[in-house]
Amino acid sequence: MASSCRNRLFSGLLFLCFGFLGFITSPAEAAIKKYQFDVQVKNVSRLCHAKPIVTINGRFPGPTIYVREGDRVLINVTNHAQYNMSIHWHGLKQYRNGWADGPAYVTQCPIQTGSSYTYDFNVTGQRGTLWWHAHILWLRATVFGAIVILPKQGTPFPFPRPYREAEIILGEWWNGNVEEFVNKANNLGLPPNSSDAHTINGKPGPLFPCSEKHTFAMEVEQGKTYLLRIINAALNDELFFGIAGHYLTVVEVDAVYTKPFTTEAILIAPGQTTNVLVQANQASGRYFMAARPFMDAPVAVDNKTATGIFQYRGIPNTVLPSLPQLPASNDTAFALSYNKKLKSLNTPNFPANVPLKVDRKLFYTIGFGKESCPTCLNGTRFVASLNNISFEMPQVGLLQAHYFNLKGVFKTDFPDRPQTPFNYTGAPLTASLGTSTGTRLSKIAFNSTVELVLQDTNLLTVESHPFHLHGYNFFVVGTGIGNFDPAKDPAKYNLVDPVERNTVGVPTGGWTAIRFRADNPGVWFMHCHLELHTGWGLKTAFVVEDGPGSDHSVLPPPKDLPPC
Repeated sequence: MASSCRNRLFSGLLFLCFGFLGFITSPAEAAIKKYQFDVQVKNVSRLCHAKPIVTINGRFPGPTIYVREGDRVLINVTNHAQYNMSIHWHGLKQYRNGWADGPAYVTQCPIQTGSSYTYDFNVTGQRGTLWWHAHILWLRATVFGAIVILPKQGTPFPFPRPYREAEIILGEWWNGNVEEFVNKANNLGLPPNSSDAHTINGKPGPLFPCSEKHTFAMEVEQGKTYLLRIINAALNDELFFGIAGHYLTVVEVDAVYTKPFTTEAILIAPGQTTNVLVQANQASGRYFMAARPFMDAPVAVDNKTATGIFQYRGIPNTVLPSLPQLPASNDTAFALSYNKKLKSLNTPNFPANVPLKVDRKLFYTIGFGKESCPTCLNGTRFVASLNNISFEMPQVGLLQAHYFNLKGVFKTDFPDRPQTPFNYTGAPLTASLGTSTGTRLSKIAFNSTVELVLQDTNLLTVESHPFHLHGYNFFVVGTGIGNFDPAKDPAKYNLVDPVERNTVGVPTGGWTAIRFRADNPGVWFMHCHLELHTGWGLKTAFVVEDGPGSDHSVLPPPKDLPPC
């Protein structure tokens, strides 16, 4: 992408910059937006290392998708790379249309080398910042981009209109070939190495070697207000983000408006998005924006800081920027208090329709374990599980198996609660609970209300986990440290204005309770959004049954759905 194109921050101008094919509409009605995504390998240099990476249209990060609420979107993906590919449109609800959701072997088989598939979906009842990424192997390390959904024409934001806006995509960079070292680590039964850098819009910033020219810079005008659409596309790290000397006002998370609040830094987990307003109201100068990890468990992470520059117009590049004071990397208190401030707007235009009556209560424990692996370095390898079941991916798409009633692909006997209760967050447990593997799903009645409590455990170690549910938003009604108490904790739930989102962090050694109405039929993946843990089996899926009416059932599959 030309740098001049990148630096234009008007949404309207951005249409011209991002590989957009065109649209068919009159101003008052929904448009059809068409994009062409070519999966291409391109040589890219970062941190003094050049390597071939998988990209969309040769761009890293990939193109931004611009749509308006109510639009129909057609994205033709043609795979020219050596890897199989599938792309997930993270946070889009895909009502009745799981065929366009994208996770490989869940809603489709991947797009093979030399083949194409058109993702065809409607953007209904959603506006804000979402994102897209590869959903196979670890390819989302370089295959990702933003989705900007503008409100319907004539519908204002529920906050002061910003002068301009920009996408800020946080990511990770490895100097080596990601797929190669992941395969090597898996074969040895070890976790892969941490990343070599974090990035802001694909660039690590000047604190890294050979990175002066690989620095994202955003020019601002004194006295103006800017909207930053921040996305955490990192594979394994929750991140703090801030701008030196400037407060951030949070106005939206995961494409849902929030009650505005002001903070010096935000915390954002992999898979999440956060929109903030920032006023260019400080002394004209150059200020670092910075991102670095939050980790409050005894787990190794890439602790390096990515930086970009928030630069007032007319200030020469020779002025040294100042760094923001981000919270300490293990600042649990900041993380808990920040997440407590997130609340739904809950106004007549943007209500919080929290399910008050619950039809189905689920309790899932999150655990780590080791299983025998004679070829591995220590004779064992790591597994991760929900309710002591490590998920095994099938060889055909789960949605196809459900729709066409194919036998032997999956079972619908995933337990609603763990078979063996224990002191989940007590002293570290190394005893094996005999983790089983299987393709076991949970069947949910159409339109039923579900409460799911996700409980971290101290099996090997406690750790924070961001969980993403495909096909739905949910309300985060409660969270706490220690063991969930079904007798006392529900009384403390927020059922008035809880935050609504698609990806939620389960705190280290704690629990999170979510509620949603199962009104979207299909097979919907739910998994930890840390790629490491997903690969170890920390995932499952819900089979939401068809409803009574013809418009409450899964749509027929498209003719070009990739074959298995």
